[in-house]
Amino acid sequence: MKISAIFLALFVTLGLFSLPSCDRVSNPYPPIVNLELDTTLYPGNWSTYVANEWPTFTQNTNTDRNILIEDFTGHKCIFCPAAADLAHQLHEANPSRVLVASIHAGVDGIGDFQTVDAEYPIDFTNPDGLAIGTWFGLNDGGFIGNPRGPISRVANGGVIFQSPGQWSSMTSTLLTENNLKVNLQSALNYYPSTKGAFLHVEVDKGLTHLRIRSVANRMVQKCGNALAFGLVNHVVPHADLMAFTRQIATDIIGNEQDGVR
Repeated sequence: MKISAIFLALFVTLGLFSLPSCDRVSNPYPPIVNLELDTTLYPGNWSTYVANEWPTFTQNTNTDRNILIEDFTGHKCIFCPAAADLAHQLHEANPSRVLVASIHAGVDGIGDFQTVDAEYPIDFTNPDGLAIGTWFGLNDGGFIGNPRGPISRVANGGVIFQSPGQWSSMTSTLLTENNLKVNLQSALNYYPSTKGAFLHVEVDKGLTHLRIRSVANRMVQKCGNALAFGLVNHVVPHADLMAFTRQIATDIIGNEQDGVR
């Protein structure tokens, strides 16, 4: 038997993924349940939504267990970019089954790697990520700093947080074992005019806790801001990108060859 539920989310950034399969994991926070459904986020009559846009789920035939890599990072962490690249490579190798969430949080929530200042003025943290980092910093001996992160929150060596050196082998093992414990289906209806979304989820009966996480898949800062902050050297329209790149290559080739080499 299946149980269907509807979850409401208001998005400030675009991009959301939901896992079609997951583990039963302990919820690190006291449960907070909001039974208020804001139907005004639907740009029309709510009865129309119920009649025409409420999804109907078919039989769930999924047999694969997906993997979530939680990369706990910081914008001042010199070792974190390599860990982020590794996590992205693992996702690219299995894009439909390995998902990555980068969370800016340290052992104490905001640490030295997450602080902002005149040189790094953009705050990449969020309250949920900081709460998760603080909880695991107190309760899991594997979270000793950045970069670290769980692989589907599976314990290894008595701890959940793992160094990037363990990510590849653990991901490969979990993909091979394919031990699916809970099956999910989801359908998202998003409305740009209200920046509102209704996420419908069908879960296997017996799952008592379900946490939905939305993840931005691109930066919300404008490119001009990134240029002003020194995060990039050039801002190029997508249509001009190839020509601009070729021009840079031509300029490099035209330089003194010993220097180029």
